[in-house]
Amino acid sequence: MNTTHYQIRVKSHLGPNSAAAFDGFTVQHTADGDTILTGPVTDQAALHGILMKIRDLGLALVEVKTINSQSHSR
Repeated sequence: MNTTHYQIRVKSHLGPNSAAAFDGFTVQHTADGDTILTGPVTDQAALHGILMKIRDLGLALVEVKTINSQSHSR
């Protein structure tokens, strides 16, 4: 099974409790007030689960993009 790394940007900085919902992802706060979640996603069902967490937390989704493993390891 191939794992794809994703970068998911949401509006606002996530607090520790909200960030904990995204286990396995790195959480980066940006200067413009957004949060970037970066991590591995095993398949489309897992991606949909992450997107549902974002919805359930009331977060505004800004961007979802795949990144290659080499740029993720930098």
